[in-house]
Amino acid sequence: MKRRSFDPKAFLSTNGPARTAREYPPNRKIFSQGDPGDAIFFIQKGKVRLTVVSKQGKEAIIGMLSAGDFLGESSLTGHARHSASAEAVVPSTILRIERHEMVRMLEKEAALSALFISYLLSRNKRIESDWVDQLFNSTEKRLARALLKMSGYSNKPKALRVIPRVSQVTLAQMVGVSRERANLYMNKFKKLGFIDYDYTSGLEIHDSLRGVVLQE
Repeated sequence: MKRRSFDPKAFLSTNGPARTAREYPPNRKIFSQGDPGDAIFFIQKGKVRLTVVSKQGKEAIIGMLSAGDFLGESSLTGHARHSASAEAVVPSTILRIERHEMVRMLEKEAALSALFISYLLSRNKRIESDWVDQLFNSTEKRLARALLKMSGYSNKPKALRVIPRVSQVTLAQMVGVSRERANLYMNKFKKLGFIDYDYTSGLEIHDSLRGVVLQE
């Protein structure tokens, strides 16, 4: 009997042996820094914020992830505990896969392995871009890039993207500046018509904001 082809997207969108999806409201922790690294997570829907806390107690945002991204993948390399905390930013659906099950499926199913490797390479490229952004780009450009990333920006034209309400403290942490400086550029972007925001509907990102990132 011919073996049925394996669909990695179906695997990551359904419950099954050693994998369960759970709903997370905004600001709910998925896992905390120092928790046992006994599972890997996949974002089916929503957005997740990654943070780390230094030994001095200072917290920093190190990433904003969206649907299609993995969390806690370092557990597959033998890390006994999570090196960061993950928290839902908006209502999110997160699939938890036991570490042993993910390892088994990666070894068994080439299609899943290829998808996961492709994700890791893409993630590594994003991390490198973030480092270049932090080292060489202006505050204005870094903030514009952060807003575009949170909105799920792609090269496909789209007049408007809406992201949930996000505090200026969070934005400041993401780009490594003071809240006052983040507020300065947010007001500038709004005045120029690149963004629009209020405390009820969230933050509207216009395609014109790309000009800030593309300018020399």
